Amino acid sequence: MGAETTRFVGSVPELYERYLGPVLFGPYARELAARLPPAKNVLEIAAGTGRLTRRLLAVIAPDSVVVATDLNEPMLDEARRHVTDPRVQWQVADAQALPFPDRTFDAVLCQFGLMFVPDKLLALREMRRVLRPGGTALISVWNALASNAAQNLVHELARAAFPDDPPLFLETPFSMPDRDGLVALATEAGFAAVRVDTVARIADAPSAADFAIGLVRGNPLWHQLVERGVDAGGFEAKVTAELVSRFGDSPCRSPLSAHVLTAVA
Repeated sequence: MGAETTRFVGSVPELYERYLGPVLFGPYARELAARLPPAKNVLEIAAGTGRLTRRLLAVIAPDSVVVATDLNEPMLDEARRHVTDPRVQWQVADAQALPFPDRTFDAVLCQFGLMFVPDKLLALREMRRVLRPGGTALISVWNALASNAAQNLVHELARAAFPDDPPLFLETPFSMPDRDGLVALATEAGFAAVRVDTVARIADAPSAADFAIGLVRGNPLWHQLVERGVDAGGFEAKVTAELVSRFGDSPCRSPLSAHVLTAVA
């Protein structure tokens, strides 16, 4: 498998922002931003196309700063197209080796990024390192695939289309459903007052066809399908039909579930 098949590159960032951003990530961006205590210096990890960044800018003070980082520069390029607030500083950064001094930030947030980090404990230790004493960490991870029905549907259809070599990208973002395991990781990283809440929301897409575009082509699953010679039109049409059958059309509404961790440095 080529490196490009697991990265947010090519057409993915634009389609991710347009078709998945408001449907999957907007609801949890509002959730995380609402939990942010007053903070002057905020670090965002795995900022993607800036969905959470926008919500943070709506709640922080006029003299506060958000440093929004991501490992994938194409995602930050897409974010810059939508966010021009001077309070934001965009920076490519690896969550496992944050390029910031100790005790720099009042808060660190990471929305749906920890699942992609190879060494999750190291990433959590890095978050704690750059937080000031008493600073807040807010982290969201998806619950199990079975609790996120539309995404699970696409995963199963992809597996059925290529049974001998199934594209498994969607297993990664849904690989941290264990609440107790998440608490244990954060505690081992040195955080205190660790709490994990399971938050249910609804994915509310304007149409099943729009949702299918995002679910199929707005993430690295698309690169894995292309690598296997997918009939793109046929596969996307099948996803659309199944979404309509199970979740309706105009709007297409399906259940979402994620864990939100709050901890103190």
